[in-house]
Amino acid sequence: MQQPLEERSGAVHAQSRSAGEDVVWYRSISRKQWSALAASNLGWFFDGYETYALVLTVGVALGQLLAPSAHAQIPFYAGLVIALTLLGWGIGGLIGGILTDYVGRKRMMMLAILAYSLTTGLSALSWDWASFAALRFVVGLAMGSEWATGTAMTAEIWPDRHRGKGAGLMQCGLGTGFFVASLIWLFVSGMGDHAWRYMYLIGVLPGLATLWMRAGIPESEQWERVNAQRKATRERKKAGAVLDDGEQALARFTLTDLLADPKLRRRTWIAVLMSLSTTLGWWGISTWVPPYIGAVAARAGLHAAQWASFAGMAYNVGAIAGYIGLGFLADAYGRKRVTALFFAVAFIITPVLFIWTHDVALLLAVACVSGFFSLGQYTWMPTWLPELYPTRVRGTAIALCFNVPRFLAWTGPLVAGTLIARFGGYGHAAVTVGFIYLVGLALVPFLPETRGKPLPEQV
Repeated sequence: MQQPLEERSGAVHAQSRSAGEDVVWYRSISRKQWSALAASNLGWFFDGYETYALVLTVGVALGQLLAPSAHAQIPFYAGLVIALTLLGWGIGGLIGGILTDYVGRKRMMMLAILAYSLTTGLSALSWDWASFAALRFVVGLAMGSEWATGTAMTAEIWPDRHRGKGAGLMQCGLGTGFFVASLIWLFVSGMGDHAWRYMYLIGVLPGLATLWMRAGIPESEQWERVNAQRKATRERKKAGAVLDDGEQALARFTLTDLLADPKLRRRTWIAVLMSLSTTLGWWGISTWVPPYIGAVAARAGLHAAQWASFAGMAYNVGAIAGYIGLGFLADAYGRKRVTALFFAVAFIITPVLFIWTHDVALLLAVACVSGFFSLGQYTWMPTWLPELYPTRVRGTAIALCFNVPRFLAWTGPLVAGTLIARFGGYGHAAVTVGFIYLVGLALVPFLPETRGKPLPEQV
């Protein structure tokens, strides 16, 4: 009953490639496609602001919320708070990814941003470290589903030849949010004891974006087509009709369908381990860049909080360039080679940053390079993952690959915080955790190259 989408997509792909061969790439993107990208980027920008606001303020907040006798263990408690945020993000992201395959990309994006806006300000009301940790977990639940929804929307609406570019431009919203959080903290940090609370109150504002999204962005036509087929198939099943293999796949719960297919299951486990490498590497290492550089600055007699903000901005300038750069490079040179490059350099740059560089000004430059490869590395997921799965399970699959690692990676900050406390510094702890990048590097060859190909409907 399913239409031969791959054949039709392939024909359209060939025609558009011929017609647009000499056109500058951005002129071939329609207004509808730019609007979808803007909405996805905006959702990820809000998540970036909220996440990095936590990274920047968690130490200051815990300094107020913990008893003075526990201040020596702030790295441990900070790791715990970040870990619980990750855990909530993983749970919320997995649920949201499944829902986006049933309720639609646009509707799920609006619900996710609205939920995030309603919950993020609650962190400002924390009265002790336990309430702070609990509220951060709730915020993680709310904002978890935005990435999978935006990734599926952008991938399904943008042209095949430029999908990597669209993914990179979407993903850079996270780095932009990180940068804006660092910039705001540079000014807000001096506003007294409650400065960290103001950072979370600002996060309430994104709810206004849902007013534009309701009328300003399109729904994915691929999802609408498959959703109509899914509903028709379920009606046939209720009527007692005999379903073929394709119809049985459509009628199954998306998560069951994803894990029942051997080929999809193999791709999923490989992608989950690669995602774990990226996620654990960032949360277990790079979240400590601002406090580490702030500590180096303090030893040099400089203002620690100010230099931590500088470090956050330098790191995130590199990250924004890395997000965009990986997407453009993947469109030019392929998913495999570029992803492998980013894993390899992220592994190498970790000891350069945390052990071998001692000048505080030079550390900012190294942090920028580290941001390009460690945080910019995330773009391999919105670029590559949607191209590995059919539309009927795409939201579920990319949410699973992106969020399941958080059920393990949430231990990264906790482990790193414990190692920092044990080693008495950041360097050896960061290098120890950094070996996780080698796992991702080793697994890259086992996924198929998909550059420039139409999104599949059968695998």
